[in-house]
Amino acid sequence: MELLPKILIGLMAIEHCYILWLEMFVWTTRGPKVFKGLPKELFVPTKTLAANQGLYNGFLAAGLFWSLIITDSIWSDNVAIFFLSCIMIAGIYGGLTAGKRILYIQALPAFLALISVIFI
Repeated sequence: MELLPKILIGLMAIEHCYILWLEMFVWTTRGPKVFKGLPKELFVPTKTLAANQGLYNGFLAAGLFWSLIITDSIWSDNVAIFFLSCIMIAGIYGGLTAGKRILYIQALPAFLALISVIFI
């Protein structure tokens, strides 16, 4: 795997670690500042749901980090393609159902990383 795909994968993994932290550990304090479209009174009752989502984002980050340490280039690319595709699909779904901003924050970067893995 070339340097650019590794950088983009690393950035996506870091982004999903941030989402994990946000949704699992600071949902009720930092969450309202990040997710301004949600009424503030929803953050406490949705804390457990957000933590569950955060855990899933952690799994995505772990898969991306895993792809970076696999020494076989074909296997590394395949693992990266799988996890980037998952992120892209989730970002498209979120963009269509929760807010268009997710398309730019999650789906587009995953798409660019995916394209770099496939074509570079």
